[in-house]
Amino acid sequence: MMLQDKKCPDVCILGLGYIGLPTASLLAAKGFRVRGVDVNDVLIHDLRHGKCAIYEPALDEMVKSALQSGNLTADVKPGEADIFIICVPTPFTSGHTPDLHYVKAAVTSIAPFLRNGNLVILESTVPVGATEKMAEILAEMRPDLRIGQNCSGNAVPVYVAHCPERVLPGRILHELVENDRVVGGIDRESTRKGAEFYRSFVSGNVQGTDSRTAEMIKLTENSFRDVNIAFANELSLICEELGLDVWEVVALANRHPRVNILRPGAGVGGHCIAVDPWFLVSSAPQTARLIRVAREVNDAKPESIIAHTLSAVAGHEHGTVACLGLAFKPDVDDLRESPALFIAEALAGKNISLVICEPHIQCLPPSLQGKPHVQKMNLHDCLQKGDIILALVGHKAFAAVDPDTLAQKTVIDVCGLWRAKQATRHGHEAGGDDL
Repeated sequence: MMLQDKKCPDVCILGLGYIGLPTASLLAAKGFRVRGVDVNDVLIHDLRHGKCAIYEPALDEMVKSALQSGNLTADVKPGEADIFIICVPTPFTSGHTPDLHYVKAAVTSIAPFLRNGNLVILESTVPVGATEKMAEILAEMRPDLRIGQNCSGNAVPVYVAHCPERVLPGRILHELVENDRVVGGIDRESTRKGAEFYRSFVSGNVQGTDSRTAEMIKLTENSFRDVNIAFANELSLICEELGLDVWEVVALANRHPRVNILRPGAGVGGHCIAVDPWFLVSSAPQTARLIRVAREVNDAKPESIIAHTLSAVAGHEHGTVACLGLAFKPDVDDLRESPALFIAEALAGKNISLVICEPHIQCLPPSLQGKPHVQKMNLHDCLQKGDIILALVGHKAFAAVDPDTLAQKTVIDVCGLWRAKQATRHGHEAGGDDL
């Protein structure tokens, strides 16, 4: 396949989640003919009727426009295309080992439609070596094609590459275009073909490497962030034990020109940082010691918050806890691996009276539904009803609350929502600009 053979190749994207759907709609908006595929038939039905299940700024309008133009279609099964992009989830098992069955299912589903000259790109985050394994599966299923080790002579092969996503929820449509990308093929020509495709719509730098290095880069990026967050979270626990204000410690420490401590929080969530480091630990269990400990620190942070909250509840007869936020990070609707949701679920399991405000979702997740002692409320009612205010997520709407209005409440400010305001009113600088 040569991209210059026709203006815009046909693209088949498997997995219409937080990466697949924005990618599909973006490519369609740029003139590619895109077939979006997902095994969730309800999602496909809604999508065909213009309903976007994901909240992301401007995504809803872009999806509708792409569907109306005819450049984007949605189906539960793949079909023939020039380029196949796999964006399916890669969770881990209860033993923290990678679960690649979604990737294998996607690879198996496209095998019948492949032809020499196609480009197959794996965007899902995977352990090192998974892209090569994907090529092996395709070669076994299609011995008539030239894939990987089967490729010899001058015939045009099937090109296989890995290109990890690196976007921020809330800015996905911008960062799909603006961010630098790394493309790693199973051979040099696959790298070149993959890079050529991404350069057709990415304004950032597109760097080429091999598939194993590209896989490792993604795991490295998220493990780096996880380790640094773990330092901040562990620091918050130490400060609590010593009776110190972690926000002041971090703010003033960050005035050192070579120190940049992150903000502590409820833990680590989302499908990337909370998951990907385990792929490295699984690949090198005896060597990835720091990465393992960082994961354990971040996974344990919610437990300390739960214990702190239960202690506060014990001081209030029939006290109600107001949970502010369920998402894994500020100003998104994404609940995947959310420590805030884990905390709310744990408190609900203690039969504590809970009122919950999460402005980015329409209804409570199934794990919190049907419980008479758990209610979803707007922010005003939540603050009125709650005796204990548990700020778990730094949504902008929450940050706008005047902390003086909570003077009669027990406030557990996990994410430092009101720390800057309170410090300023007490006559000293909070250092918030440094965070």
